[in-house]
Order: sequence, then structure tokens, then C-alpha cells
Amino acid sequence: MSATLSERPSLTQGELRRKVYSMMLLTVLILGVTFFLPAGTLRYWEAWVYMGVLLVPMFFAMHYFMKYEPEFLERRMRYKEKETQQRTIIKWSWVYFALAFILPGFDQRFGWSDVPVLVVILADLVVLFGYIVILRVFRENRYASRIVEVEKGQQVISSGPYRVVRHPMYVGTLLMYLASPLALGSWWALLPALLIVPILVARVLNEEAVLARELPGYTEYVQQTRYRIIPGVW
Repeated sequence: MSATLSERPSLTQGELRRKVYSMMLLTVLILGVTFFLPAGTLRYWEAWVYMGVLLVPMFFAMHYFMKYEPEFLERRMRYKEKETQQRTIIKWSWVYFALAFILPGFDQRFGWSDVPVLVVILADLVVLFGYIVILRVFRENRYASRIVEVEKGQQVISSGPYRVVRHPMYVGTLLMYLASPLALGSWWALLPALLIVPILVARVLNEEAVLARELPGYTEYVQQTRYRIIPGVW
């Protein structure tokens, strides 16, 4: 079942463009500080490749959505969660980000890990594939927001990847985040990276409770599509 958008963006094209470019610049700065400051050097090729894998597709995707789907892009730029439980989950997610993304820089500085180049490249490909999965979800579901909410006129999406699992966007997220430590050249960062699993589980369970309560037809969709993230498992 496809969704039809009934609301126009509240931002002008110029305002949206400035907001997008500001967000992308901030993303570059945050990633740079997160990776290179702990490493104590700019000679950290794994971080440069990883940033390219993330930012180049993001740049083209942002331009596409600005031109053809500004309503969707504005929806994706909402960050303020309304659900109390989701706000708690987000607070815990900062622990994951701090450990899983700062630790590789220290690993690079002190030489704790020796990740083969082939493993780093394969991990980067997994990260890229995860992002492609997320973009595929965006194409199918124009209501895919960063926050848990149900909008007026929203309908259940059961086509495309939503026929396989109920939360395909989190499939891409899981692939990206679990592969990131290896893409950054760190074995040790794999340990805190596993924290993404309980974080996503908590987020999905709360999100499904909200959708079952507020989105017409979602309960029937749950009965039709059994698995949340991993087919045959959960």
C-alpha cells in the first residue's frame, strides 16, 4: 500500500537548501573531530575512505530529494522526539556513538588493532550497501521520518522491502553501524558497536506500540508481515 502526501513543506526552497548544507557541513566537522582528534593525525586513511563512503552518496541523495522530494527531505530533518521512551533511547545511543566511533581513532594512535586492508574495504562495502538499503526504503516510504510519529493522512506501507520485514530501514542501519568499526580499522570497537542491537530493539518495540495505537491498518500489517528486522529470526 502506497502513501500519498497531503502536506506541503513549511520551509521555502532557499531555507531548506541552507538547512541541508549547514547540516552536511556540521556532519563533516563532527566526523572529522571524532576520527582525527583521537587519532592525533590526519594520516588515517581508513577514516578518509569511510567518510567518502558516507558523504558522497549522502551529497547526491540530498540534492535529489531537494529537487524532487522537498516534503520528504524536510520530514527527515525533524529531530525532536515526542515519545518519552524514544528520548531515553536516544540518550543511551550516545554511549554507543561515543564508544564505537571515538575508540577507532585511539586504536589508530596506539596501534591496538591490525585489520587487514581487504577486511576494511569489505566493511566499507557493507556500510555502502546498508546506506543503499536505507535509500531504497526512502523511495518506498515517503513518511520515513527520523522521529517516531504518525501524520495526518499517513497509510501503512506494505510494498517493496516492507513485504519482507516491518522495519527495513533498521536493517540498513544495523549493517552500517556493525560494519563501521572494521571500516575504521578497529577490532576493539566491535565490542561497543554491539550496543546498537539492544538500542534498535528498544526503539522498534516502542515504535510498533505507537504505530499500532495511531496508524490505521498497522495491526493487520503486523499479522501479514511476521518479522521486524531479520527474516526468520525477529
